[in-house]
Amino acid sequence: MRVLERLFGKAEQDADRESVRKGRKRQILYILLMAAALLILTCYSVTISSTTITPVQVYETFINQIFPGTFDVPSKTQEIVMNVYAPRVLMAVFVGGIFAIGGCIVQTILKNPLATPYTLGVSSSAAFGAGLSIILGMTAAVGNFGTILNAFIFSLIPAAIILITSAKRSITTTTMILIGISISYLFSAANTIMQYFGEADAVKAALFWSVGDLNGAMFEQLPYVAATLLFTLAASFYLMKDIDIMRMGDDTATSLGVNVKAVRTASIILACLSTAVAVSFVGAIGFVCLLAPQISRIFVGNNMRYLLPASLVTGATLLVIADIIAKDLVNPLMLPVGAITALVGAPILIYLLIRNNDRMVV
Repeated sequence: MRVLERLFGKAEQDADRESVRKGRKRQILYILLMAAALLILTCYSVTISSTTITPVQVYETFINQIFPGTFDVPSKTQEIVMNVYAPRVLMAVFVGGIFAIGGCIVQTILKNPLATPYTLGVSSSAAFGAGLSIILGMTAAVGNFGTILNAFIFSLIPAAIILITSAKRSITTTTMILIGISISYLFSAANTIMQYFGEADAVKAALFWSVGDLNGAMFEQLPYVAATLLFTLAASFYLMKDIDIMRMGDDTATSLGVNVKAVRTASIILACLSTAVAVSFVGAIGFVCLLAPQISRIFVGNNMRYLLPASLVTGATLLVIADIIAKDLVNPLMLPVGAITALVGAPILIYLLIRNNDRMVV
């Protein structure tokens, strides 16, 4: 009898190992497939424009950057490709990855499928800061950089409020979300009042900024966004183990030696800070930070070791696809990419809700 029990026990263990191995293969395969799709879509997106520059000239320009003089491409064409085409597409990749990681962290740490850095007030406060610059001319610097800096400074306010509140007293995840929603309403109301007294052209520009767009992407902005993405990814992997443990509950995590309050606060600050950088450059492009983690969870599960990179490549891919639609739908007109992400993201969100019987997973 004991021999049979041992045999059945060994068979069950082998079956469990095989199941884990297959699950791991599926997770890695999804990440690799999304990374390949991202590369292909990026190479295609960089060729779409409202000018007469051909895809061949675009690729010849890139080759000339590595091996100068290989192809005879007009200098004006090369300048347009390197200063307009490439920065826009690379910005979509970097920003999409940042939004997705931020959404993944906030959803997991707050155990709420609809929680994102935007829910915590980052987007509305950034829009108010940009509005101060565009409508009232109140900026921390001169020119376009002033709008970027304003948006960044004000987008840090929600993170600062949560940090100060957490330091003074212990607050629940629900309280954090409610604080963020309150901040969103506060800055949205202030923004509306400011726009009421602004000039028509300035108000139009501020509204266009708040929707989110990639038209203003410049090559010199890319190092800041790329560095933010790398820092966010590295810090996320550092916090990953503790975040995974906290999914089992605060009491369990505490008993296992995790400083729950410190990890939660650090995670929220990291997500808000990285999203603030991205929003300050491209505006409040929505839905990426909400959808990318949810789509990734369907294929890789909740293990942060796989969910983080999966969310990154999924978010980057979603924003590149939205940018392709924005550039090509009514070419030569370029639509604001933030509007496209909302148009595409809303039906996908509805589908996910229906697919999961009115509830989304975390």
